[in-house]
Amino acid sequence: MRTASKQRKTNETEVNVDCNLDEATVVSVSTGVGFFDHMLELFARHGRIGLKVEADGDLHIDSHHTVEDVGIVLGQTIRTALGDKQKINRYGHAYVPMDESLGFVAIDISGRPFLVFDAAFSAPNLGNFDTELVREFLQAFAFQAGITLHAKVIHGSNTHHKIEAIFKALGRAFAEAVAINPQIDGVNSTKGLIE
Repeated sequence: MRTASKQRKTNETEVNVDCNLDEATVVSVSTGVGFFDHMLELFARHGRIGLKVEADGDLHIDSHHTVEDVGIVLGQTIRTALGDKQKINRYGHAYVPMDESLGFVAIDISGRPFLVFDAAFSAPNLGNFDTELVREFLQAFAFQAGITLHAKVIHGSNTHHKIEAIFKALGRAFAEAVAINPQIDGVNSTKGLIE
């Protein structure tokens, strides 16, 4: 089983994450940011992974520290769970429609973190979630996981739908990328190494 657990405590947040890349039975998310919880649950369900996230952050200020720090710890946890990355597909991509919106995500578990983000949201907040934090979360996640990540809203009008399309596409692209492929000998790189 490819599993890992990470904890991180700062003066702003305390975050605990457990993930299981091979068994999707348990998904439990509690960050105090309702819309963000929903998006992480969607990521886990569409990513076909087990995920437990508990976060206690300074929400009396805003949701920024909590969302960003969850991205950091989630990325670290997944990087650890992936281990030496033997036999994983490495690449994954997905288009996901959500009513009038269409989201696209492509990832490369390359060891070279990068984010390309192309989305605009007309609503600044959904509940106590600041919509500009979609980018902040994805950047923290990608850089800590060692993933090249491209995320784009191709079209749409409803902010909730656009963000949901991105998180579902992220999950589905992730599931493809981390899947074990018996046809791959070692790691899926001509270098013979994915850091």
